[in-house]
Amino acid sequence: MACGPGFHSAKPERQTGPATRLSRVDFQGATATLCAIVRRQPPASAKPTDPMNAMAHSLRRLVQGASIVCLACALLVLGVASTARAAFESAAEYVILMDHGSGAVLYQKQADVLVPPASMSKLMTVAVVCRALREGKITLDTTYKVSVHAWRTGGAPSGTSAMFAVLGSEVKVSDLLRGMIIQSGNDAAIIIAEGMAGSEDEFAKLMVAEARRIGLKKATFGNPSGLPNPNQLMTVKELAQLARFLIRAYPEYYPIFGERQFDFNNGKKTFKFYNRNPLLALEIGVDGLKTGHIKDSGYGLVASARQLDRRLIVVVAGTKSENERTAEAKKLLEWGFRSFKEVDIFDPGEIVGSARVWGGSSYLVPLVGENGVKIMVPRTAGQSRFKATIVYDGPLKPPIKKGDQVAILRVVSSDSGVNEVALYAGEDIDQAGIMARGLDSLVLMAFGWLL
Repeated sequence: MACGPGFHSAKPERQTGPATRLSRVDFQGATATLCAIVRRQPPASAKPTDPMNAMAHSLRRLVQGASIVCLACALLVLGVASTARAAFESAAEYVILMDHGSGAVLYQKQADVLVPPASMSKLMTVAVVCRALREGKITLDTTYKVSVHAWRTGGAPSGTSAMFAVLGSEVKVSDLLRGMIIQSGNDAAIIIAEGMAGSEDEFAKLMVAEARRIGLKKATFGNPSGLPNPNQLMTVKELAQLARFLIRAYPEYYPIFGERQFDFNNGKKTFKFYNRNPLLALEIGVDGLKTGHIKDSGYGLVASARQLDRRLIVVVAGTKSENERTAEAKKLLEWGFRSFKEVDIFDPGEIVGSARVWGGSSYLVPLVGENGVKIMVPRTAGQSRFKATIVYDGPLKPPIKKGDQVAILRVVSSDSGVNEVALYAGEDIDQAGIMARGLDSLVLMAFGWLL
């Protein structure tokens, strides 16, 4: 493919797997025209002068190149910071910092490695309970009985974190939720599991199913509490994704994570439990989620913080002490709020690119963001390389309805930042006739990766 001055093309590479990237063509250069095919896009009427506007303009051209050139990826050097992440290091073994609004990964370290999540896996137990509440299968006033197993394994005799529910008593779901979230009660998690599913094993199956439903592909569970179990494994990225899901899907229950105190009368005594999340008291905007600790995985924490109109999610795991866990999470959040800014690169309804359709009334379906396309970028100046890729399982097959999510825009920086934005069909695509579908099949057989 012939490219304009300052660019070079690489031989397209056929990609395989369930989510096929139809082809890959790389381009390098500054902010000039990507290549002849990109020049079909109308040039900007005025050259941006503000650094952030200039960055948004350059990223926009980059994405247009990615979407037009064989639905592939483009590489571009932009005037944005590579030093932001290079200057930051975390002592935690497993780390992720995620922007809540966009899902962008601002920092990561071994984020895709499976580790025992300890009590942080109670977030998945909460997700299963919240879904049952939403669907009306249970209510906050539903009560469950404290079994010998729940009492002995997770209650007072266990020597682990417990809400001290009395053996044989009935406890409301509202109290069990707070017992799990605020006190990290293992007995609370087991009582709920047995009440909803009959046993911990059966409830663990519900947890795995819910994980897959919300897009967590690696996580496995052996119990609802996070007590040591060889099947209890998650990545810190999945924990961040789960936290983001809970905040977005269940705003009516999320405030429980920020409650500082839970008073529980077990029928014999009233206990005052104080929230175990140490970041709640630091006045940095943290309003939830969960801590965890077992010997096999060290100290971990999932937290979310809001400052003005931005919310970040941090997960650290594998730290050596409670103090290190708190310090690393605090440092990450403060750095994230200070170092990054959201940039608009496409307006709502504006076409980002196109995806190939097989056997449709049109060969291509236009792609748009749900509310435009926004990504997170470093605030400071410097040199960073960005790669934009439109990823979808192609070719797409009709019928396609306007508003169907059919692709993802992935923008990756050279310093490990990852922005992923869902892309949706911008118009309806109906199925073509038999002759047109046959011709389309021949074209794809002959030139598939080029289309």
